[in-house]
Amino acid sequence: MGWRLNPDYAELAASFGSLEAVFALDGERLTCDPRSEVIRVTLSGVRYYVKRYGRGAGLPRNWRQHYGRYLRHGLLNFLPRQRVESEWQNLEHFARWGIPTAEIVACGLERRWGMFQRGALVTRELEGCEDLNCLRLRGDARLNDRHWVAGVSARIAAATRVLHAHRFAHNDLKWRNLLVDAAGRIYFIDCPLGAFWHGALLRHRQEKDLATLDKSARLCLSRTQRLRFYLDYRQRERLTPADKAALRRILGFFRNERD
Repeated sequence: MGWRLNPDYAELAASFGSLEAVFALDGERLTCDPRSEVIRVTLSGVRYYVKRYGRGAGLPRNWRQHYGRYLRHGLLNFLPRQRVESEWQNLEHFARWGIPTAEIVACGLERRWGMFQRGALVTRELEGCEDLNCLRLRGDARLNDRHWVAGVSARIAAATRVLHAHRFAHNDLKWRNLLVDAAGRIYFIDCPLGAFWHGALLRHRQEKDLATLDKSARLCLSRTQRLRFYLDYRQRERLTPADKAALRRILGFFRNERD
């Protein structure tokens, strides 16, 4: 695949019209690792998040000590679907399934002789939103409002149920990847690890999504609120014996889980 600019943003072609233009952008750096970085740029008063992925850093002097890790990084460049591609495709799935998410402005990647060279994803900022983990860390008063929590929890449960009904698992469903606006609407973001599964693997990944959500919920919500989320997710008023068994697996998921 080459480069794709959302037609609604044709006037921003000078900034987002090609990979070359996107990699030439300067902005506020938010995150950075050997293979990717995220910057934030502001154009005409609107903020955009630019995720840029490369082949990774060169081998360090002590490369022999880290040979396995760098070998894996090199092999990743030959994968048919790259992380950046997974991320924009998963955001497109969310939008198609009616799950609120960030709007894609531009995306694409380039390969040479079958090897991934670089890629990028540009999304428009969801204005007036914060991630749930930020609310938890600062002890936001809304988390003490049981009506607000019930509404937000029900929306997350409904969206998660839609994902799982499509045999899809997010695989990183942390509170930091859930944004909420002033009206209590929820947005799912940052899903490069999401994928479709089947059979026992699907159930395992679905339970991992639920366990990941509960990992943060147990720090600030009551047992009753957490149970209400699961009942909303299952669209039940009472737990069945199968639900009780599933809850035991979910609550104990991370005891021996390394993934």
